[in-house]
Amino acid sequence: MSKYLIRAMILPMTGPDDFYEQGEIAVAGDRIVSVGKIGSAPDDFQPDRIIDLPQDVVMPGLINTHTHAAMTMLRGYADDMSLMPWLEEKVWPFEAKMTAEDMYWGSALALCEMIRSGTTTMVDMYMHEEETAQAVLKAGSRAVLSRGMTGFDPVNASKGLEDNIKLFQTYHHAGEGRIKVFFGPHAPYTCPGEFLQEIKREADKLDAGIHIHVAETKSELDIIKERYGKTPVEWLEEQGLFGGQVIAAHCVYLTSKDMDILKQYGVCVAHNPESNMKLNSGTAPITQLLQRGITVGIGTDGTSSNNDLDMFCEMRSASLQQKLVGSPEDLKAYEVLEMATSGGAKVCGFKDLGKIAPGYKADLISIDFTQPHFYPRFSIPSHLVYSAKGPDVRTVMVDGKLLMEDRKLLTLDEKTICQEVEQRAKKIASTFS
Repeated sequence: MSKYLIRAMILPMTGPDDFYEQGEIAVAGDRIVSVGKIGSAPDDFQPDRIIDLPQDVVMPGLINTHTHAAMTMLRGYADDMSLMPWLEEKVWPFEAKMTAEDMYWGSALALCEMIRSGTTTMVDMYMHEEETAQAVLKAGSRAVLSRGMTGFDPVNASKGLEDNIKLFQTYHHAGEGRIKVFFGPHAPYTCPGEFLQEIKREADKLDAGIHIHVAETKSELDIIKERYGKTPVEWLEEQGLFGGQVIAAHCVYLTSKDMDILKQYGVCVAHNPESNMKLNSGTAPITQLLQRGITVGIGTDGTSSNNDLDMFCEMRSASLQQKLVGSPEDLKAYEVLEMATSGGAKVCGFKDLGKIAPGYKADLISIDFTQPHFYPRFSIPSHLVYSAKGPDVRTVMVDGKLLMEDRKLLTLDEKTICQEVEQRAKKIASTFS
């Protein structure tokens, strides 16, 4: 069991006033032993190594609550389009030609990018998720995985559900508990009620969560209204999908009744501001959701509808978007940091992530505050949300193991991964020219 003593400025995310300008964190194995001022570690704590980062801010690792990792294969391939033409004309035809091996390399590239930018946990929905699981195990990061499923083709629906069950049986709690498996029905407009009910039954048998896109666009609202005479949230409640751990991604178009339903069932929301802006989907009512006490995390969505996986950029966009449609006082810096850390942990159902506190998992990142854009240091939370960028991350630790040190990835061969993705993506794209 490795033991570290990390000395740095520390933002533990245990309260708005909690900050150690000269602090230390004692880590033993995968857990945090203590956090406090210099000299606060237990007298009998004997570290194997002391990591001195006097000009870094150490905080909990960021949690990306909604993405499609292997979509890095499509980065820059289909830009400047609205959602349905983007899906039907570009994304789905490209995905149909992606092999399981392609999914592995695309996921590995996503993990390189996420680790480099301080994301230690991702919530992923895609195909061939067993390949993504292997990439996560190799990277040493943490993930909640679900097999994306659509239900109007009975053969594909059955295959998708079988795949998701097998994924759960094989990888749930794999990597010393670093992987969770949820069930991934794509969206209300791609899954009929009977299929959603079947998914819910299987998820409940396994005590597994559900990850689904909900109320992302106006066109989705129109489709569900025409088919069922309800909003997507009302219809999903009617199908019995809610209850247990449910992640509803996007939730851009919600009525007051919808929000009451989400609150009633403890549904968590994954907010994806940059994807929603790029696809012109709209602005989710995040301020109202938080005021109701609904748990909200932040996600990047996939790189085809966002182009990067930088959660620092996503935090900035989340705050500015709410201010644009509401008040300058909406979604303050510390609230956004909570959404990306402790809020994200609640979205995923982790009770020991998202804070630097004794007994919590040692998922930590350090941000290099020697950069010019971090001066003067009036407010650390403000700088992290409004000034920081992914490349400012210097160190990443998950489960007490270093995944990046001095900006060097330690578990993934970044050069090989980039070359593989470039070759594979271009080969697929060439079939459409």
